[in-house]
Amino acid sequence: MPFKVRDYEVDCEGIVNNANYLHYMEHTRHEFCAAAGLSFARMRELRMSPVVRKVKIEYVRSLGLGEEFTSCLDLRRDGARFVFRQWILNSSGQLIVDALVTVVNVIDGRPSRGDEFAEAFAAYL
Repeated sequence: MPFKVRDYEVDCEGIVNNANYLHYMEHTRHEFCAAAGLSFARMRELRMSPVVRKVKIEYVRSLGLGEEFTSCLDLRRDGARFVFRQWILNSSGQLIVDALVTVVNVIDGRPSRGDEFAEAFAAYL
């Protein structure tokens, strides 16, 4: 998913604040879910709630104001958990951030086995 660094995302050093990389990856996951038929509106109808359980992130390089970049993801299932490997590349293809984001599905406030996600994401697992 293509992005461009906006002015309010950089800190006093002129580079992207570390927390914004999490926002980029979150937006990428949301778009992925919507493309798989699980928009937030649809998840609300199903009383589903994806909850981030764990994030492991490595910051390799920095992005600066106005830089274009791509946010990528891959997905695997680990029991009831869904692990998104997410990485961000600059316009030269250099790795900026590499992360593992573990998500679980909660239905009506209770953890589920994840079968609903597995069905929606079957083409990607």
